[in-house]
Amino acid sequence: MARVVVDVMLKPEILDPQGRAVMGALDRLGLTGVASVRQGKRFELEVEGEIDVELSERLHELAGSLLSNPVIEDYEIYEEGDEVGCDCADCAGDAESAEGGAGAEGGCACGGAGCGGSSEVVDIESVRPGEPT
Repeated sequence: MARVVVDVMLKPEILDPQGRAVMGALDRLGLTGVASVRQGKRFELEVEGEIDVELSERLHELAGSLLSNPVIEDYEIYEEGDEVGCDCADCAGDAESAEGGAGAEGGCACGGAGCGGSSEVVDIESVRPGEPT
């Protein structure tokens, strides 16, 4: 049985009132040095058998239509335990992020802040529906 993780984040251009509220609370609680906060959702799906191209396409369809709102949200999908890379400016060239991250959610050193949770990062050896193999 494999565990697939779908991380959903608001697109970078979408305002994040919950993230702003948390950011304001951090100052009031005396935690300084946090540049920004964005909130998101994490879904963990346990699937039977190997993740092949057909299952991967179905998972992308599920993530893109039910688990996320494609108008305002991006998603990334990966098999738990796989490394999730990020090519945003905060992470590019970061040795720790190239090895699975500095403890950030999903292995991205920026925790999705720099890349906005880009749905382009996929580690379950497949392509999105409609893309050539």
